[in-house]
Amino acid sequence: MKKLGILNSDISALISQLGHTDRIVICDAGLPIPDFVTRIDLAVVPGLPSFFEVLNAVLLEMQVEKAIFAEELINAQPSAHIYLEAALPGVEMESVSHEAFKDLTKEAKAIIRTGECTPYANVILQAGVTF
Repeated sequence: MKKLGILNSDISALISQLGHTDRIVICDAGLPIPDFVTRIDLAVVPGLPSFFEVLNAVLLEMQVEKAIFAEELINAQPSAHIYLEAALPGVEMESVSHEAFKDLTKEAKAIIRTGECTPYANVILQAGVTF
């Protein structure tokens, strides 16, 4: 049995298989997920697990060089925006319209759905390299 890190086998396998510039999405309970993108559904009840709990767990194991979020997050959820930027120090941040964000999810290796019910609590993480 694994001692540390992410215990969810789907997420653990996903991170281990990422190459440079591959992207994954961590999303709230309401983001539409394209049928052809792998869905890892963690949502249990509204709010469980939270977006930030899942983000923090993923960041323990994933090297991230860029994060993309919906520009609507800045005004609609300023505290969530501040937390997102604080969780990703030194990472390039890009904001796009929510519609453009949804289009970008079509290129993701997988989408991890949380139980988060905060509007626009979504992020695309682009894999970096450790060397």
